[in-house]
Amino acid sequence: MLTLYDNSGSGNGYKVRLLLTLLGIPFMRVDKSVTNGETRLPDYLAINPNGRVPAVVLDDGRILAESNAILLYFAEGTPYLPSDKFARAQVNQWLFFEQYSHEPYIAVLRFWRHYLDTLTPIQEARVPELLDKGHAALKLMDAHLNGRRFLVEDCYSVADIALYAYTHVAGEGGFDLASYPHLNVWLNRVQKVPGHISIDQPCGA
Repeated sequence: MLTLYDNSGSGNGYKVRLLLTLLGIPFMRVDKSVTNGETRLPDYLAINPNGRVPAVVLDDGRILAESNAILLYFAEGTPYLPSDKFARAQVNQWLFFEQYSHEPYIAVLRFWRHYLDTLTPIQEARVPELLDKGHAALKLMDAHLNGRRFLVEDCYSVADIALYAYTHVAGEGGFDLASYPHLNVWLNRVQKVPGHISIDQPCGA
């Protein structure tokens, strides 16, 4: 059986859990704490030398890390990844956006404020920057979603899964989503997709 190394609060891990559940792919889930150093121990570094979750071990023993790469692997040949060349490029565009312009600010600030007891002076000094850049990403998404049901070609894809993961919990990092009406409609729409699971919903074997 497929093994997913994950953390229950990780948006990156949640992306993979959500897609595997939507696809009906059974998996065994192994939780690794990201706050007590479990992902930096030799046994896990042998699986993912980068020391991050998620990572998957396929049935044949091959290992794949990086959440969006995992999404693309399992979405291949399914409705969650368009067959049209340009639409696929658009999906990739949003996946790159998520990792470069969204996750480094929204996910990082969520982790600091939701999981750490206190912030260091350096972290405190960076909060305004992370808020500013995170809101820039949310504003761009809100504008794009005006008149659209989903991010690419009006179809629910791994682009939506990737960006939903940390956007819907952005409030835990101090991002107020009230001023993004199109984004909020999209969040509600994603939650109503058949088979959807919440970030804290138990799944896997």
